[in-house]
Amino acid sequence: MAGVSSEELGMEKSVEGISTVQPSQSGEASAEWQSSEQVENGIPSTSSPYGDTDDDDDDGPDPSDLYGKYTWKIEKFSQITKRELRSNKFEIGGCNWCISIFPQGCDVRNHLSLFLCVPNHDKLVPGWSHLAQITISVINRDPKKSKYSEHDWGWKKFMEVSEVCEGFLDAADSIIIKAQVQVIRERADRPFRCLNCQYQGELVRVFLTNVERIFQHFVEERTSKIGKLIEDKARWSSFHAFWRGISQNSKHCMSMERTDVILKAVVKHFFIEKEVTSTLVMDALYSGLKALEDQNKSKKASAKLLDNEEMPAPMVRVEKNMFVLVDDVLLLLERAAIEPLSQKDEKDPQKDRNSREDYNKDSKARDERRLTELGWRTLEIFVLAHIFS
Repeated sequence: MAGVSSEELGMEKSVEGISTVQPSQSGEASAEWQSSEQVENGIPSTSSPYGDTDDDDDDGPDPSDLYGKYTWKIEKFSQITKRELRSNKFEIGGCNWCISIFPQGCDVRNHLSLFLCVPNHDKLVPGWSHLAQITISVINRDPKKSKYSEHDWGWKKFMEVSEVCEGFLDAADSIIIKAQVQVIRERADRPFRCLNCQYQGELVRVFLTNVERIFQHFVEERTSKIGKLIEDKARWSSFHAFWRGISQNSKHCMSMERTDVILKAVVKHFFIEKEVTSTLVMDALYSGLKALEDQNKSKKASAKLLDNEEMPAPMVRVEKNMFVLVDDVLLLLERAAIEPLSQKDEKDPQKDRNSREDYNKDSKARDERRLTELGWRTLEIFVLAHIFS
């Protein structure tokens, strides 16, 4: 199960997380309260860079086929006396789900609790589980409201009961709950796409800074070790002499590594199921890998994923099933030690991420390019550090 952060999506109070969702054992559903539900699957959206590339090596279902929305309107909410209500079941990503709400809290007092559950859990085989990124929102008339909470497979303290009357109930005493579910089919052998394009756009608007921080920390950690080696005159001179003394054939062999070895290590290092940003990190690495692979296929394909004028000269290229350093390892190590992960100097780039209204097509395209750049440069540093070590 995952830790959670929150986001404000339009006029919603929402919380999201990435979870290994398992069957719920909580109470029985109530049928006496009127409710209306709607599944909203297959929402059309502008395709992202890694949504419209040829995925010859990306077997399995497309993330868009594993994503869906669900809306549940509960009427006469203030009159509810039942401990728990459950929505009708809905299907997303080949799985049946339902939303469970505890109007007065589940094992807590004075809080509204919300959970994503699996109906008919008693009929599932032992050990059944699915990895999914979820966002659950309660609609509010005030778009400035936001919420921070913790969750396991849901949120025991989604919001205080006293807050419900502060814009969350309409004139007819109804409350509207929305759920977004992205089932994730993870891979252990290479970076993989996790998110539907539309959902990814909503998450990147909120979490891009966190993703940048993750990659920045990794790059700084690896390059600082290289920098310390270069600063140690005796060790650097020793390595320098060793490298200059070996044959060109030996240098060539030592300047490459099999892609499967590197990519398995990348997934193992970066994909942490309990971290809400892991899906964006993996999408960035997938996009960066496609950009690296495509730079050798055609300039046009590479430009489609990333404006190469914004990128420093490459350190790594992909040849068949190998990552290959593009220059002498001594030069690349020296360059890596002084060339930090690029920082965007845009005018207040966070400003247009603060609301859905300001987050336009250009903002989304910019953030997608940034994700690709982060994935590309991080993969290059990963490869260089691995080969050097």
